[in-house]
Formats: sequence, C-alpha cells, structure tokens
Amino acid sequence: MLTIALSKGRMQDDALALFARAGHLVAESELNSRKLIVSTTDGRYSFVLVKPGDAPTYVEYGVADAGVCGRDVLMESRADVHEPLDLKFGRCKIAVAGKREVLGEDYNLLATVRVGTKYPRIATDYFHAKGVPIEVITLSGSVELAPLLGLSDRIVDLVETGQTLKENGLEVIDVIAESLASPTHVIPARTASHAPHVADTSRSSGVKRKRRASVSFFNHEKKSFSSCSR
Repeated sequence: MLTIALSKGRMQDDALALFARAGHLVAESELNSRKLIVSTTDGRYSFVLVKPGDAPTYVEYGVADAGVCGRDVLMESRADVHEPLDLKFGRCKIAVAGKREVLGEDYNLLATVRVGTKYPRIATDYFHAKGVPIEVITLSGSVELAPLLGLSDRIVDLVETGQTLKENGLEVIDVIAESLASPTHVIPARTASHAPHVADTSRSSGVKRKRRASVSFFNHEKKSFSSCSR
C-alpha cells in the first residue's frame, strides 16, 4: 500500500476524482466521516488528509511515500523532495500585485518596500534577486486588503483568474512563476517500485480537471512501508 499525503480542500477533491477514474475508490462513508486517514477499497492507497502547507513535511520525513499539493507550497516550504508528476490541475501563478496607480513605479523611489504575503520566502527571494530591500508582512488571508489599507506597498499572492485583484483596484505588476507545474515524467529510482501505480493514475484521461498545476512528490529516502503505516 502506498501512503499519500493529500492536501485538503479543492485539491483533495480533484486528486480523489483522478484516483477514482483510475479505479481506486474511497468509500463514501470514509469521505463523509471525520477520519484523517482513509484508504481505497482495493487496498492499494492510503490517503493522509493534511493542511496543504504540511504535505511536503510528511513526505520529507518519510511518514508518507508521496504527496499531492500545489507547487507554490513546495516553493515556500523548500522541502527536500522530488517532483515526478504534473497532475494537470490547479494551474495558477504567483504574482506581485499593487494598486493601479503604482504600475510602472520604480522600486528605487520606494526605498524599503513593504510586501504583504502568505509566501514570505518566495517574496524575499524574488525582491532580493532584484536587489530591492523589503519588509515582509506575513498574512494568512485576504492579502488584497494590505495595499488598500496602506499596510503594504505590494503583495505577493497566488492568482488564478485575477478577478479578485481587479474588483479591489489591484493589478498584477510582475509574475514570479507563470506555470506552477512540476516535471511530468521524472520518477526517482528509490520509489521505482511504486512508480507504475502513480503513472497509471496520472494517465486517466476522463477526469474533469477544473484546476491545474498541483504536483505530486516523493521523499528522497523512502522508508519501508511498515515504518510509514500506522
């Protein structure tokens, strides 16, 4: 049995639909329960339902054999894991945004830039690469409020359609990562015994894919299954 750390929410629904289309179903009674670990009826997969930001950690420390989460989560966590498959849903972009009136404004005029974001590491790496000093203001939600209320000069956030930005008078200034998909065919040698199962699931063509760019990943040093399952 392969243990997979699965991000809760919309990505969980899309991922389970993908597995179901490949013939690996989780019983409705399990999904409707409060269980945090559920298994497919054929006994081939066990899903650990976790917060998106925690998924890479479960894999990195060998508790899970593989995981599914967004590329933004992996970029921010910097977890030491492989990214072998692009599951073709959840495609978004990480972008720098601000008020329309500051579009084209030189960062040098701002001195230290205050940036509101849920991704402090990604934001810091981006601005430091440009030689721009920043003060990161870490927020957990409604990041768009920061420039509207004067809390920050810019924001760094995940953008899907851009509609929320537009409705709040904000515009994308720059795109940090246009495609959040991982490589589609890299399978680490140390997880080769499980690779066919994951590959078969990823090829299920009949699944409706509302979102794109979630990724699966494997830990570098996979422990035996007996040490992972509990």
